Amino acid sequence: MSDTPMLGVQPFHQGFRGLLPEHIGARLVSVEPDLIVAEIDVKRNLCTAPGLMHGGAIMAFADTLGAVGTSANLPPGAGTTTIESKTNFFRGGVEGTTLRGECRPMHRGRRTQVWQTTILNPEGKLVAQVTQTQMVL
Repeated sequence: MSDTPMLGVQPFHQGFRGLLPEHIGARLVSVEPDLIVAEIDVKRNLCTAPGLMHGGAIMAFADTLGAVGTSANLPPGAGTTTIESKTNFFRGGVEGTTLRGECRPMHRGRRTQVWQTTILNPEGKLVAQVTQTQMVL
């Protein structure tokens, strides 16, 4: 793992340009080695049933946070890719609201890292819980 201090959200936002995280509107609030915080607005283009965010969009948001967390803890020159992801859905993300994602490490090894992302609605209620394993490349 890197012993250097985090560079903040800007380098990651630059890396999102033209890619899925930018397309879905993922916004990093803070990037620290032990906590990634982000927000996403539930817009109609991310919904499946009228007024409810698509589960795949929620998963893509969480996957982005896990990848950022892993990347923030990699040694220089290393990369990452998701090799496993599990999602539990508890309630819908309602169109017109902003969801908050909080991602924390469960394991940071030399070959894999495991991150858990909690997705919360504006009332602080659990929308989804995502656990993913990232391979260190």
